[in-house]
Amino acid sequence: MDPTSRGPEEYGHDAEDRAPRPRPSRDPLTPDFGQHAASPARMVRLVAGEHLVTVNPVDGSEIELCPPTERPERPARRTPASRAEADRAARPPAPAGPDRPAPPLLGRQDEREQLVRLLARGRSVRLVGPAGSGRTRMLDLVAEDCADLAPDGVVRLNGFRRTAADLLHDLFHAVYDAAEYRPDPDELLALVRDVGAVVVVDDLDVGGDELDDFLDATPECAFLFGATPDTPAPTADSAVEDVVLPGLDRAGGADLIERAVGRALTEEEANWAGDLWFESEGLPLRFVQAGALLRQRDQLRAGAEAVDEYGVFEDARPLAASAEAGVTGPGLTGLSDDAGVEEIPLPSLGEAAAPAPLLASRLSASARATLRFAVALGGEVPHQAHLPALVGDTHADAALGELAACGLVSPVGTRYRLAAGVLTQLEAAGYADDGAGTAHTAARHYAWWAGHPSVTPERVCAEADAVLAALAVTAPAATGPAEDETCVPVELARTAAPAFAAGLDWSAWEEALRSGAEAARLSGAVADQAYFHHELGVLALCEGQLDRARAELESSTGLRGALADKRGTVAGRRALALVADRSGDVPGVASLLAPDASDTRPEQPVTPPRGIPAALPAPAPPTLVTHRQSGAAPTPAAHRRGGLRGLAKRNLVAAGAGALLVAVLGTVVTLGATSDNDAHNPSDRVGVNPSATTGLDDGAPGTDAPGDDPGTGDTGIATSRPTDPGPDGTLGTSDDPTPTGTTAPTPGTSTSSGPHDGNGTSPPPSPSTSGSPSGRPSTSPSSSPTGSPSGSSTPPSQTPTGSGTPTGSPTSDTSATAGGAVTSVPTASSGSAPDSAGTPSTAGSAGSGEPVI
Repeated sequence: MDPTSRGPEEYGHDAEDRAPRPRPSRDPLTPDFGQHAASPARMVRLVAGEHLVTVNPVDGSEIELCPPTERPERPARRTPASRAEADRAARPPAPAGPDRPAPPLLGRQDEREQLVRLLARGRSVRLVGPAGSGRTRMLDLVAEDCADLAPDGVVRLNGFRRTAADLLHDLFHAVYDAAEYRPDPDELLALVRDVGAVVVVDDLDVGGDELDDFLDATPECAFLFGATPDTPAPTADSAVEDVVLPGLDRAGGADLIERAVGRALTEEEANWAGDLWFESEGLPLRFVQAGALLRQRDQLRAGAEAVDEYGVFEDARPLAASAEAGVTGPGLTGLSDDAGVEEIPLPSLGEAAAPAPLLASRLSASARATLRFAVALGGEVPHQAHLPALVGDTHADAALGELAACGLVSPVGTRYRLAAGVLTQLEAAGYADDGAGTAHTAARHYAWWAGHPSVTPERVCAEADAVLAALAVTAPAATGPAEDETCVPVELARTAAPAFAAGLDWSAWEEALRSGAEAARLSGAVADQAYFHHELGVLALCEGQLDRARAELESSTGLRGALADKRGTVAGRRALALVADRSGDVPGVASLLAPDASDTRPEQPVTPPRGIPAALPAPAPPTLVTHRQSGAAPTPAAHRRGGLRGLAKRNLVAAGAGALLVAVLGTVVTLGATSDNDAHNPSDRVGVNPSATTGLDDGAPGTDAPGDDPGTGDTGIATSRPTDPGPDGTLGTSDDPTPTGTTAPTPGTSTSSGPHDGNGTSPPPSPSTSGSPSGRPSTSPSSSPTGSPSGSSTPPSQTPTGSGTPTGSPTSDTSATAGGAVTSVPTASSGSAPDSAGTPSTAGSAGSGEPVI
């Protein structure tokens, strides 16, 4: 599977429709060493249970409910050819170099036949033996004998550091052909329940109730487990039978050494092998390593004899080369110039019991460098394809063959690890002195390799243990990156984690994310820390852990909000909305999908995740805030709850737009009224009401009941003009003292925005030349307060305003009641606008602050 689908470009070739890559100006003769264009991000779409996950290594993975059209059909079983290919992929690769025969199985025929008989009856067996006892070799032979016992054949799984859930998913993908699909627990149990195979699990790490649940989930399978005595045992009700793998007898140990050396042992060597058998308790690994010691001894003796007999290549003696490399050991004795060849003694019993340092000292420089990388990575041996780049030798891939022939490494699943006891022996010999620097080099290499577009997620998952080991060593020591550099563990986690997710190795995905989050926190990479928390939230959501998913996603969204990462914040809010939807919190879904009121930047269209209700509560209508005049009646509760601090920013924007529109209309009408004194001007016959009310008959001041006369209403109250903006920029009443004789308005009274005649039309105002600083005529008429006992409305007297209130000063809004009392009416209008002289003017307003009768 190639998730990038780049075609010829995957292998470094440009497409035909593209221009060739320009040669670097530094050296035109080497164009292939130029900088390549940036590769696209690896985007993979996975179906995980009922979710559709889009792995995005840049902004964070997207998760949504999987639509019916995206759900895969029931997976089909693999064909025999596909099963054979999967079986080959489950085995470790053959080391580079000449083929070496597999070690024989000596003295184990009875145990082999017993295992086959139990498996043929459908029983599950646990083969128990210490590390180095030959369990892996025994499992391989028994698997070959049981190839035709089950309809689904033999399935090989690796149990090293794997949980029961991981083993179930591995079994599912080994039997079914289901790429980019990870079923949910219920569907997984339904699928593996029908599997009928002989399942071989080496290096088992689980036991007890967890192992019992694994066995109950696969009733049609017969299991052959390989475990150490330290592995937790199954319960008594599990019906798993244990078969103990004993050590070799003395004759078997000597025979194994002879096969490794390729000749019969001398009497001295046979006695030495007998002493080793007592010390090693018959472990085959010790005899394999002892045979490697004798083979190296024979090679040293052969090289020394050739130099002495023929006198050629004397300057290229192996011992001299070892001395120049600074390698010394008890078995490396110099040659005597006068005695010809000095006999190389056998290793001591202590050296044979811990032979790793002596064996390593006689290997090539590339093999020793490989051992240093393995020690730095906690025993994980890098794949032989990585050794040339790590070691710096083009032929370093042959080092794995040297280590395997000496018994220093052993196969574990699809890779190699240091054999039992070798890591401790090499650490004591000084191979871990520069472990931090060596692990840092490996981490830098894996960060480049895992992010390369030609490397598939399956290949990265095969190297998961080495990658995670490099992260485990370098992440706790992460520091801030230097100039023009990146933090290596953070970069490694950013490139490896998406590959683990796409390769469906979610245990490795979680471990990489946690190591990356720790490294990002220590190095101060806030953006990377937000990414890792987002991915952990997506992973928890896929696994049904809603509380943990909410905590991780909220942490990520908070960090990205502080960084103004809009795309990442949108991805986090979508995931949080899905968590709220799964939790049944519908208001939480609406609040998460609503636009952010504090963000005034243009926003890209956001598509809500599938499964979230599309109909959301409508936003509240804009609310205008007014300042209550001193001594006026209290504002109703609907308006008292308002305030500048209580308003959202988008509500203020809407209110300001409405106020601007009313102000423009008022200015246009005012200019039209003052431009001509023609009595037949249509603009003088139209009354414009700029007041903005909250609704009809809602009990707020300044509202008109249906059917009221727009001029005086039922109570005969005339209207007053709106006041100037308050100190906080909102429109409200003035704080100036109320004129004598004014009273507070009573709720429910109707108001209008100008004097009207009996027919509901406004008379033309008389121009005034006094009181205007600019000399322009003022449109504000003045009137003297008169009481009308009959309650009838009379036209206002048109008198100059020279001795009245100065035009432009804040005045109280007053009106005359039927009994002659003057009432101050606060208005919620936002339509006042200053004219060219700075005087607030509104078409149809009473203007001068004098009472209007």
